[in-house]
Amino acid sequence: MKKFLIKTALYTVLILIALELLVRALHLYTEDPPRFIDKYGVEKRVPDHNGYAVTGNRNQNFSEFNINDFGFNSSREFNPTKEKFEIALIGDSFIEGFHQDYYNSTGKKIENALVDTVEVYEYGYAGYDLANQMHLIHAYQDHFELIDEIIIYLNYESDLNRGVYEPNKQRIAMLRSTVFKIRDNIKLLAYGSKIGIVDPIKNLITGKAFQDTEQGYETNKIEIPERKEEEYLENFKSLISLYGFDKCKTTILLDSRKTSESFLEYCDGNNIKYLDFAPTFESSKKPVTLIYDHHWNNHGRELIATVISDYMKSHKVSQDCQ
Repeated sequence: MKKFLIKTALYTVLILIALELLVRALHLYTEDPPRFIDKYGVEKRVPDHNGYAVTGNRNQNFSEFNINDFGFNSSREFNPTKEKFEIALIGDSFIEGFHQDYYNSTGKKIENALVDTVEVYEYGYAGYDLANQMHLIHAYQDHFELIDEIIIYLNYESDLNRGVYEPNKQRIAMLRSTVFKIRDNIKLLAYGSKIGIVDPIKNLITGKAFQDTEQGYETNKIEIPERKEEEYLENFKSLISLYGFDKCKTTILLDSRKTSESFLEYCDGNNIKYLDFAPTFESSKKPVTLIYDHHWNNHGRELIATVISDYMKSHKVSQDCQ
């Protein structure tokens, strides 16, 4: 019995080592560049990290990321000037774009569509809501004053749950904990976490699951309780009051299929510009999201870039406000 237990333990260790080597050799694990909260209270990535984000169970999506000096995934450093024309594209993981090589991002597609007459700065960070985005602009006022156009991606369903920004210090502390450091250094654990194998252990440690149950664009309309609509609108008003909102050069990028009529009516009535990409997505004959994920695929990003570039060609916002 003793020999059996020893052999079982030895074979288990050898199998785990072999699996660890296999996961590393095939790069089945994803890399997550570290996060931090800067001196202005802005949560972002630690600058100057490069690696590969992997999604899907079998490297279904393998893309390179590059965190610039400002702390965001981009092929550019952010250096706005009065002489150049810059567009700021701000949002969550859809804008961060870890599902796409950084040199083929939505921002690069916009630049190509506008024949390199602009520079697009992508301030994307997984987990950002509108409070994060508004605080970012307010915290770096001098920086954003030099930028000519600001486009904020708003996911109405999830981005208006609060009316004031507070940095998520608890999440940063958790991601820096010993448990997560072990996970990141043992690639088999990182891979198991990605595909959900270690979720029961994760639930035990954190008390909750890190699951994204959001689905792709499957319906043309969402149903949000009226109470929630009122709460979201009040949060939106609160954020504008606290952090300001430059109506001359700021446009909200949204999907009207996922946005309440009351919110759109408020924007219309208060001269807040929004850019609706729903008609473009609806008319597409090809899928706009990844097969296993609700994030935009390359075609979806092409369409978003087209919507924004066409808008920039036809809508001279800055001139209208002079």
